[in-house]
Amino acid sequence: MKNHFLQVVQEKVAVSSIGPSALRGQGGGGVVRAARNYCRTLNLRKLTSFEREQSFVEYLDIATKELTLSSQYLRWGAARKSLNLFLRDTLYNTYLNKAFRLNRIESWLEIPLDSVVAKGLRSMDDREELPAWPGLKQLSPEISSKYQEFARRQTDRLGTLRVHLDMYLWLSGRTP
Repeated sequence: MKNHFLQVVQEKVAVSSIGPSALRGQGGGGVVRAARNYCRTLNLRKLTSFEREQSFVEYLDIATKELTLSSQYLRWGAARKSLNLFLRDTLYNTYLNKAFRLNRIESWLEIPLDSVVAKGLRSMDDREELPAWPGLKQLSPEISSKYQEFARRQTDRLGTLRVHLDMYLWLSGRTP
């Protein structure tokens, strides 16, 4: 019963974390459904089995590529954002975090990139280190890496982690 419950919770998190607005404009053909289906079956135990951040990142790269292959319209940027949204929300879910010890990888989790987050990060970029935001459809692993590293340096300074910085930037990009 417990494993079945955890699977139901994981599926619920996949649905709630990857909403239509998260992938708006990313193409037709069920990109939201493809991202949700992939995440609902992602092996969370495998994610937390890594001893080094580099191994985790390599696995995340593989998962991103697999996800892009699940829909002809799902490009790398949208796939990575979907995975990062899902992983952030699994971390925030009490049942999944406890069962899979997701807090072990909390410091490795990336900030889910989109135009709102990119705008927020660029507003912190006094030295103009970041490349122009290409949009989620054109986001490459190389540009994503530059934004992720910049976010890591900002969060070190702010006393939080990349995965949580998304909350601040997303909220600051909205008006109450």
